[in-house]
Formats: sequence, C-alpha cells, structure tokens
Amino acid sequence: MYFVSGEDPYLFFRWNVTYGTISPLGVPQQGILINGQFPGPNINSTTNNNIVLNVFNNLDEPFLLTWSGIQHRKNSWQDGVLGTMCPILPGTNYTYHFQVKDQIGSYIYYPTTAMHRVAGAFGGLRVNSRLLIPVPYADPEDDYTVLIGDWYTKSHSTLRKFLDSGRSLGRPDGVLINGKSAKGDGKDKPLFTMKAGKTYKYRICNVGVKNSLNFRIQGHAMKLVEMEGSHTVQNTYQSLDVHVGQCFSVLVTADQKPKDYYVVASTRFTKSALSGKGIIRYIGGKGPASPEITEAPVGWAWSLNQFRTFRWNLTASAARPNPQGSYHYGAINITRTLKLVNSASKVDGKLRYAVNGISHIDPPTPLKLAEYYGVANKVFKYDTIPDDPPARGVPKVTSAPIVLNMTFRNFIEIIFENHEKSIQSWHLDGYSFFAVAIEPGRWTPERRKNYNLLDAVSRHTVQVFPKSWAAILLTIDNAGMWNIRSEIAERRYLGQQLYVSVLSPARSLRDEYNIPDNALLCGLVKNLPKPPPYSI
Repeated sequence: MYFVSGEDPYLFFRWNVTYGTISPLGVPQQGILINGQFPGPNINSTTNNNIVLNVFNNLDEPFLLTWSGIQHRKNSWQDGVLGTMCPILPGTNYTYHFQVKDQIGSYIYYPTTAMHRVAGAFGGLRVNSRLLIPVPYADPEDDYTVLIGDWYTKSHSTLRKFLDSGRSLGRPDGVLINGKSAKGDGKDKPLFTMKAGKTYKYRICNVGVKNSLNFRIQGHAMKLVEMEGSHTVQNTYQSLDVHVGQCFSVLVTADQKPKDYYVVASTRFTKSALSGKGIIRYIGGKGPASPEITEAPVGWAWSLNQFRTFRWNLTASAARPNPQGSYHYGAINITRTLKLVNSASKVDGKLRYAVNGISHIDPPTPLKLAEYYGVANKVFKYDTIPDDPPARGVPKVTSAPIVLNMTFRNFIEIIFENHEKSIQSWHLDGYSFFAVAIEPGRWTPERRKNYNLLDAVSRHTVQVFPKSWAAILLTIDNAGMWNIRSEIAERRYLGQQLYVSVLSPARSLRDEYNIPDNALLCGLVKNLPKPPPYSI
C-alpha cells in the first residue's frame, strides 16, 4: 500500500474470525467472534476514508462479510455477497479495500454466508462527518452504538439444518442489546453511562434475525437526527420501531433523576412479546432502575404512522446521497417500474421464499465474476422474472438465480408488494433510495398521487407491512452487480433476494473500478485469463 499526497486517509484493520463459546441468554452456545469479541468491533470512520480490512477465516466453512448501507461507488467487487464475491475459504484470508465515499451515518456489517449471521460476527460501522462539514446538532458528550436483535440459543449449523430440511426457524429465544440481556437483579453492569445535564448520541441498529423491535429508554425522550445515512427532521419520540437491518441515530439528554434506567427492545407483531433490557447509569447517581417498563405499542398501524413522520432534513449540510442532479427527485420521469412480490411456498416439498415466482439460488460462480469474465450464459439468464407479475401469483415456484438487467443512469421505481401476513424488510446494496410511500392493500399507478415527492428520507432499507406495499425511487447510477434482499435471515437464505446488473456501456474507470488484483476466484472463472482492464 502506498500513500499519495492528497489521498483520503487510510484505516487498517486485521480481523481474526473464530468460533467461541458465548452465553448471551445464559445458555452456552457456539458463537462467531471477531478478534475474540461478540458482537464484533465497531468501525469508526469518517467520510471518504479508505478502509483496508484483512479478514482471516478460522471457521470450518467459507465466510463473507457485507457492509450494509455502504454504497461502494463503482466497486461492487467489495460488497461481500455471494453474487459478487467468492467466499473466503477456511484457513485463508482476504483483504477488503473500500472507501466510505460521500456518506455519513450509522451502518452495520454482518456475514452473508450460510446462516452465520445468527451466531455473531456482526457489528456497528459509523461514518462521521468531516470536521469542516457542519452537522445540524451540537456535538454530543459521547456517541454510543446500540445493537439490538432477536436471538436463538441453537447454533447456526442447527438452524441452517432446519431451513435445509424445509422448516422455518420458529420463535427466537430472546432479545439482546449489544450481545447481552440484563437480568434486573441489581448486579447488571451498565451498558452506557451519562452525566446529568449532558446530551448523548445513540446509534440504534436492528442486527437481528427475524423480528422488528420497539426500542425505548425508560423516562427519556429520543430526538431523531439521522437514519441510514440521512439527516432527518428532528422529531421527538418516546419509542421507535426498528425493523431488521435498519439504523436510527437519536439524541438523548440526561435530564432525569440521577439513577439507573433501562433501555428496552421488545419484539413487535408477535403473538407474545420477547424483551431484552440493558442499563444506562447516571454517573454518581443512586438507585436501581424501576421495574415498571412501559409496554411496546401494539399492531402495525402505529408503526406505519411513525414511518410517515420521518422526513429528510433538506437544510442540513452533509455528504449527499446519490447525485440525483437535484433534490427534486419528485420531478424526474420514471423510466421503469419494477414490482417485486414476495411469497412463501413449497418447492420439491420444502419451504422456499420467492420473488415474482422465482426463488433465488447462488450459483458456485458469483454472478458478477461470470458477467465480467464473459461466461454469464453458462451461469444465469437475465430477466427471468417479469417487471409486473400476474395478480394471482405464479402457479409454480421454481429455483434459479435472478438477475435483472438495468440501464445505467435510468430513474426507476420499485414497488415491494407483500401479500403475506408477516412484515417484510427489504434492503438494496450500492444505493440509497427515496422511500416515498408505504400503504395497505395492492399498488396501482393511481397510488402515485400519495407519494411523498418532497422530503422522503434517502435510505437503504424499507419495511413492508402485512398485505401492504412500499414504493421507492432511485437513479441507477452506480455500475456493478447489486443485491436486493430480504433482511430477514431465513427468507434471504431460502431465496427471497435477487441481483440487478448495472453495466456501463463505456467500460470506463470513470464508471467502474477494475476487478481487484487480490479478488478471490472460484467456480467457472477460477483458471480463466483476466479480461482486459477498463481504461479511462
């Protein structure tokens, strides 16, 4: 690695991925640790930093990490999903190299291989604003990452066997906050401390497997300031619904009697709620946290109404999301509408989740590599699902890779339509998008008149409530192969995902970086000669 004057700063990391025994719910189980830690280390970076991260895989299975919400401009080679990268084989290492370009905010990383996500190896990734860029709130006294998620006490290999045998994961066993769950017996160590009168930033991310979680801090209001990379209009909330894969940043002022208080995360939309607790301690305070904890809201209408209060802060200075040409995304003509309908069904007698009638499978040759090496026709077919699936659904679900061809720099609309009774959480790699509407029922073009075309939050994850739809708008201006996936682990594993191929006709370095020299090769491309590199 060499340094050029004027280049953005480099951050170097060496991560050792191992199995280790953890007991977050009091039951010893096999976890996946990074440098001996569960959850994994926090990455603390600043806009435009270059991150060089050497991952040593000491597991007995291939392994990959994805950086959820990091856009990897021109660089899907580092996205850490099986459609773009060969996994890191046991006993080997791979060095990721990516730039957190033109972004700020709170993100997470987690494994995309097998069901490793349910065992750990996840953590927070923050991108701070550069010192000269004003932020629309005063510097907090401290900045805390709060990783909330449902948790299973069975091992990742057992849970994977459940899915492979055709059954679902069932109910989780508990909820963790930063890998722990307070017992409430007076012996719990605090997760966070606050000085009376000071204001703190909490970055709350749902790193869980399945369930939306309601997050609240006993006796304290939360002022929302950022969501998935965008500064928001600063409304105040008593509790927030955080769906799987989503991140919120809030400001909390220590304005209550100095003692202990609980932070609580509890499952939503489940028959019986599971909760996890942690302690916030006022420095110098006296007295335990009150056992009386307000209940989470009930039903999804409350959650939908909360979504409608989220607004983009149009006056804040920040690293901007995709260059949309203007903030007037509502005035750009839509060139393509893609409706994605999720479904659960049986294929060969086993449970599979599908999108528009096809359940995605990852071929042994990553889609991006097959395309780059000119052997795509041996690995997958483009555009196997319709843009507008039949209203009655597809009579028979099949399994195959799903890759949609997208025209570079088009402005598109994606409708996520959910005919099922369970909530969905969808994520798009490589981009941020404007989440312009979530509504009950089925989508029709007339529903566009209900879109927020002024100040929808630019983000990368959106929930879809039962029997409802969500609409997003974005410019397809980041060349590469990008994953659209369910953030709900079992759904993704059993096929509820797809890829969009965005090719720049120019084959120019202005639009996409060359394949990294250290890229891992597997499948059909393992011994092929490298194609000629892109040029300026």
